[in-house]
Amino acid sequence: MKSRGWAVLAAWCLALAAAAIAVDEKLVISADLRLFMPAPRDAAQRLVVRSVGESPASRLLLLELKGEPAARLSELSKALAGSLARSPEFEFVANGSETPRFPESLLPYRYLITDAFDAASLTTELPRALEDRRHDLTSPLGSFIEEWLPRDPTLELLRLAERWQPHREPKRVGGVWFTRDEKRALLVAATRAAAFDTAGQARALDDLNARLREVKGATRATLGINGAGYYARIIRDRTQSEATWFGIAATIGLVALLWFAYRRFRFALLGALPLVSGALAGLAAVGFLFGSVHGITLAFGFTLIGVAQDYPVHLFSHLRATESPYATARRVWPPLLTGVASTCIAYLAFLVSGVTGLAQLACLTVTGLVVAALTTRFALPSLVGADPEVVERFPALGRIDIASARLPRPAALLAVFPLSFAAALAFAPGAFWEDDLSRVTPVPPALLRADAELRSELATPDLRTLAVVSGPTEQAVLEDLEALEPELARAIEAGHIAAADHAARYLPSEALQRRRQQALPDETSLRATLAAATQNSDFEPDAFEPFIADVARARVAPLLTRTAFRGTPFDLRISSALFARDGEWHALVSFYDVKDAGALATQLGRVDNLTLLDLKRASEELVSSQRTYIIACLGVATALLVIVISLALRRASRVLRVLAPMVLTTLLIITVLRAAGVSLNLFHLISLILAAGLGLDYALFFEHSAADAGERRRTLHALLVCAISTLLVFAMLAFSSTPILRAIGVTVSIGVLSNFFLALLVARERA
Repeated sequence: MKSRGWAVLAAWCLALAAAAIAVDEKLVISADLRLFMPAPRDAAQRLVVRSVGESPASRLLLLELKGEPAARLSELSKALAGSLARSPEFEFVANGSETPRFPESLLPYRYLITDAFDAASLTTELPRALEDRRHDLTSPLGSFIEEWLPRDPTLELLRLAERWQPHREPKRVGGVWFTRDEKRALLVAATRAAAFDTAGQARALDDLNARLREVKGATRATLGINGAGYYARIIRDRTQSEATWFGIAATIGLVALLWFAYRRFRFALLGALPLVSGALAGLAAVGFLFGSVHGITLAFGFTLIGVAQDYPVHLFSHLRATESPYATARRVWPPLLTGVASTCIAYLAFLVSGVTGLAQLACLTVTGLVVAALTTRFALPSLVGADPEVVERFPALGRIDIASARLPRPAALLAVFPLSFAAALAFAPGAFWEDDLSRVTPVPPALLRADAELRSELATPDLRTLAVVSGPTEQAVLEDLEALEPELARAIEAGHIAAADHAARYLPSEALQRRRQQALPDETSLRATLAAATQNSDFEPDAFEPFIADVARARVAPLLTRTAFRGTPFDLRISSALFARDGEWHALVSFYDVKDAGALATQLGRVDNLTLLDLKRASEELVSSQRTYIIACLGVATALLVIVISLALRRASRVLRVLAPMVLTTLLIITVLRAAGVSLNLFHLISLILAAGLGLDYALFFEHSAADAGERRRTLHALLVCAISTLLVFAMLAFSSTPILRAIGVTVSIGVLSNFFLALLVARERA
């Protein structure tokens, strides 16, 4: 390499180092899976998107202690719950050991919350209540109510406790929640960090494990964890681990392949420069346009940019002893540029897909491919230097070229592939598209099953059916919830549901509070009522001074707001069921044991401002509608691609030979996947586009070299190296433990093999 080449290499490496430092300092990596969720188009879809990672419910961790006798587990549960309650990383923890109690400051507000005196006034009901308490004192309940009687003769706290009690609670052993078989103690903890704040979730989980070690001592107890935040960490750790090992294996394999193909170690090093340049440029572009990049975008983007490894391979394989590297670069530039342009057009469809993660992916990939191609064309030739033709070291290439040229070009392929595709569509098991989000999640199935089991043990509300009441203000929504109560009562009476819950049962609207406040008797009237009611009883007239004081405070107290519940066990219930988004307020109505969703929809269909959601159906419609839009974008991109290829090749026969391998391979991949019972999802679409781009590249170079035997051998060498290197990477992905990565590996591996052999057969004219 001449002095100019060394100068270029030094400047290039310095630029890459500076870019790497800048990207590392500025780029923020996100783990929020909502970036890969489609843009919602209606209220149901907006709720689905919001519920992933943002809602208080998504911050819940479901915990199970096991491995010791029930009595010991009960003690450990209480100790762990007490320790977590002091943790700054957790907002809330429950294990059933305590019944939620009113804070002292909220006790007078019980008369503004209870509905006991809506039909009849407190002064009307008080004499009967005192008579009931007189009988209660002589019953086994006497010792229980005696303490509270002077302050709460109508037992409103007990009434509210019964109203707020869950429809069904887990089994209790030793005063804490257990599974029905009494082998696992159950706890629920809410982290302060959002579900996909990986750093915050990592701190919370580390703190949880540290506190567990502290309380369990030398016991054999173990802790099982489920929840969105825990899954996010598992996905991150597993992805990082596999990426590290796959990266090491792929690097070793690629270096060995390039050394074998070129017998020059410097080619392996020089070939990495365009790839690294493209990756850093892509990251910089994503950081500039989006401010952050999702971890999945990084993983997929680097995989897709890996196609740029083919660009220097074409330059190296086409070098001639009688020609300067610059001349070689100019010679391979037309098919290379056509391939780059076509691939970028395909990925630009994702830029306008409406999915932020896919837009990031498109930006990263397109920028990376363009920069890698330009550096291969204009910067890399100055570093290569003179070298004898590579093909001279591999005489077998000539024999392979002659043998492949004599192979028949079976026109039957044009019929067999479409017919097989049609048969797969008609007879393959399962749906063609996978719309169920739970089936494409990277969370291990065993964890999903454990999560469902724990939710059943904890008697959580129905996860599929949900009602949403929307309105312009918080008060309007609360008033609509209160108007909904009669319909809910009728639905329960009819057996459509077992129970329901919503925020207005804890926080009544200000209008209802004001009516109840105004209906409370003044102190004089209340004392007169008490005096008359206790005149012929054993109660002393002045025994109820605390009760009189509470009613007096309730008459003049500021109306109750959600801030009054901060720090109480009810805060999570209210905040998770009543929230504002985009200038509109929404309240969620949860249902227990939904028996007839259709009848429930009919029952609640008469209520204004209410939407009954089937969250599974809503998520499927969200995925389906977005996929339809993406496919439409890909259709436009395909038309543009055909136009670009037609302008570059200028003859219909050449265009058909170049496009045929790509089209046939796409049909073959879908046929194989469907025959295996695989339903296609968004990530299969990405893989199909990647495979199509590879096929286009192979076909363009085979077609471009058809007229010259030497050029055909050089092209055959280059494409063999390209195909083997790509197959090496994606074959490893096919063994990933993550279902998505495994599906991509299988899809692209089939595409590489099919595209190479079809391009070899179809793209070249007969010699």
